[in-house]
Amino acid sequence: QVQLVESGGGLVQPGGSLRLSCAAFGFSFSGFTMRWYRQAPGEGRELVAMISSGGDMTNYADSVKGRFTISRDNAKNMVYLQMNSLKAEDTAVYYCNSGNRWGQGTQVTVSS
Repeated sequence: QVQLVESGGGLVQPGGSLRLSCAAFGFSFSGFTMRWYRQAPGEGRELVAMISSGGDMTNYADSVKGRFTISRDNAKNMVYLQMNSLKAEDTAVYYCNSGNRWGQGTQVTVSS
């Protein structure tokens, strides 16, 4: 069964850090580009970061450049999103994606 399972969300103060993880099951993970999206309340889904199948190419939304880092471990079928210097506007549900495959999302709340 094809599944993407996110974890690592939570409540963090502004300026803090979180690391999101996404475990992939049921497809050839190492052959696919992976993406992180986010959706804030009342907003559309926004592409945050993407990483190529081999991990050699990454791209980021302007709003997170210099603060977020996407990485992957193809041996473990995992993709990660390291989020530093978090801001209130980073509050959203974060989703792992590959093509038409989506995880259930993990909530990130940045608040003092």
